[in-house]
Amino acid sequence: MLMPIARPQRGFSMVEVAITMTVLALLLAAAVPSVAGWMRNTRVRNAAEALQMGLQRARAEALRRNVNVTFWLVSGSDERTVDNSCALSSASGSWVISLSDPAGHCATSPSPTTAPMIVETHAVGDGGSGVTVLAQSAAAAAAQCVRFNGFGQVVDAAVAPADNCRLPNQIATVDVTHASSGARRLRIMVSTGGGVRMCDRGVAATDPRACPT
Repeated sequence: MLMPIARPQRGFSMVEVAITMTVLALLLAAAVPSVAGWMRNTRVRNAAEALQMGLQRARAEALRRNVNVTFWLVSGSDERTVDNSCALSSASGSWVISLSDPAGHCATSPSPTTAPMIVETHAVGDGGSGVTVLAQSAAAAAAQCVRFNGFGQVVDAAVAPADNCRLPNQIATVDVTHASSGARRLRIMVSTGGGVRMCDRGVAATDPRACPT
């Protein structure tokens, strides 16, 4: 009985390998910009949602304790952590919720009695690194904080303590975007009644996500 002759396995030729690599390179080159854009937009969204959450937490804590509680924007030596190098800033996505000015004391453990009586902190580098932040007052001036009273309202200047967080300097809007063109442009808005909402500056005015003009 004759046995069939085994034929040698045929591999890929150099031409086939080169064509395959070229196609993969083209596909990768087309995908990289969209992936990079998605990552930038995700960071913008993360930072904006963290800011919104922090503002809502500060207001809820003021209602719960029936005392004035302040949300502060702070910058430091490392965006991945909130430490004692912190200073008040209108251009940072890191924040501290406390009862008094936390500048230089942001690493103090949360406490209802030890100054600055911190409630919670958040570093922008936790999911939102590389974003651009601009906080402004209702008069479009740089703003670093907003204070809520026991009714959940933004505290009026007449009853606010004599520190850096007086009503003319308090946050009314926080714009969050990325330096790269085409990135999402989100805005957090704080009303005098204490309401906190997020809107999108990059969509049409007819879109329900649009910011009011």
